Formats: sequence, C-alpha cells, structure tokens
Amino acid sequence: MRVKRSAVPILLLGLVVVVFVASAVGPKDRLTWYLEVAPIIVGVVILGLSYRRFPLSHLVYALLFAHSVILATGGHYTYAEVPVGFWVQDFWDLSRNPYDRLGHFAQGFVPALLAREILIRRSPLKGSRWLAFLVLCVCLSFSALYELIEWWAAVLLGQSADEFLGTQGDIWDTQWDMFLALIGAAAALIFFSKAHDKSMAARFDQ
Repeated sequence: MRVKRSAVPILLLGLVVVVFVASAVGPKDRLTWYLEVAPIIVGVVILGLSYRRFPLSHLVYALLFAHSVILATGGHYTYAEVPVGFWVQDFWDLSRNPYDRLGHFAQGFVPALLAREILIRRSPLKGSRWLAFLVLCVCLSFSALYELIEWWAAVLLGQSADEFLGTQGDIWDTQWDMFLALIGAAAALIFFSKAHDKSMAARFDQ
C-alpha cells in the first residue's frame, strides 16, 4: 500500500491547536476543561506517533477534528451550559441542555469509522458480514469505558466532578449516553460507509 501525500492532516492538526488554545482561555471550570480535553491530547499524541506507519483517510481525520471541536467546546463551557445547547433547548422546549447528547452521539459516530478503517486495513474482515457488528461492539465498549472513567472521576473528586459528569439531574444519563453512542455508530456505518471507502481509495493505493 502506497500513501498519497497530502497536506490535509497537517492543516487539520493546525486547526485543532487553534481550537484547543481558544477553549483554554477562560473556561467556566478549569478542572472540567482538563478532563474534557484530555482525549484530544491523547488522540493527537497517538495519531502523531502512528502517522508514518498508519496514516488515516481524510474523512476520518476530518471527523476526528469535528469531534475535537465538540470536546473542546464542552470543556470550555461545560456540557450543561454550551450556548448552542440552550438555543436548541428553547427551540424544542426541552427539559435540559442537549449538547452532551450530541457529544455522546459523536462518541459513537467518529470511533465507528476509525474502528472500521483499522479493521479493514489490518484484519481479514474487509467485506465480511462481521465487520459492522464488531465495529458496533468496539464503539459500545469505548462508550462503556468512558462511563467508567466518569464514575471513577466522581468517586475520586466528589462534587468537583459534577460539571464533568453533566447529568443535569437525569438518573438515566449513563444509559442515554451509551444508547446515543450506539445510534451514532450505527448511523456512521449506514450512511457513511460508501463515502469512507471512497476516501480510503483516494488516499491509498491498495
């Protein structure tokens, strides 16, 4: 496999840095900001270290950037107080700010295509009927791990983790988070698999 050279990953990395720095200026709660942007830092480091050996398609890089924007925005305002979430709440007469629902939908949607690309390119599953099922399993596992991290944060930090948890009084918040991640992953597979295949074909000579 030969990788076609492109400036897109570098451009997106630069935009991530801009978004990251902007979100760091005057966040509502500094601890929450640290917790919410930690996945961005970890992701950038992993992608940077693996770039030469395993670069990704432009579509996946673009989606990872979009997910970074969602995380950084939630970290800056806290998920329960993102302004666009209040606008949606008022427009649809909802009982809570739904921005965290978008975050967990993205938590399934974006990792689904990332997992799909890894499995297609590094396993015998390309074209297999098991591919979609295993991608969904990976995304649900990732979502469950994130809920465990939120639980550990609550145990260790007590009330200091309330903004990070962002439950807004919903006793079913954990279940909603995982369900929306599942819906996001399924939507990505149903509506973006063909676009993902084209993006990989355009990026790599296979």
